[in-house]
Amino acid sequence: MTTQRLPFPVPDERAHLFVRGYADMHGLVEDLVVPDGVPEAAATVLRTARELLRQSYYCYEFSTVAVMHSLIAVEIVLRDRVPDAGTKPLRRLIAQGAATGVLTARQAEYLDYGRKIRNGMAHGQTTHAVMPPAMAVPMVATSFAIVTELCAPPTG
Repeated sequence: MTTQRLPFPVPDERAHLFVRGYADMHGLVEDLVVPDGVPEAAATVLRTARELLRQSYYCYEFSTVAVMHSLIAVEIVLRDRVPDAGTKPLRRLIAQGAATGVLTARQAEYLDYGRKIRNGMAHGQTTHAVMPPAMAVPMVATSFAIVTELCAPPTG
């Protein structure tokens, strides 16, 4: 068996379109903080999505993976919040979450949009999608915000 020796990562040439150096990647993700009260499974997924955004400096396509990954965190929390979630597909979880008031109309709209992007890639309808970090960061931030809102303690 031949051992393949991979090179150390080098910055993707497109990275310099949005930052000067790797250290600047922190500024893109510094507001993506996992709040207290988020289930550990979802928190781990969100932290991974944030790290994928930072590492898109070296592998530009990681920004797209970060968006898809951040939706997993939302789905984890939805399965906890939507009554009788079981193994329903995300489309049905979103619809039921909106119908039962677990999700606002705005949240449901954003999630459905993200779901369509995810499904297009996961099911081979979109064979190559590169989402620049400038586009990916707000989408991942939306997943962070929705998870934060769904995990917030009840008011009143």
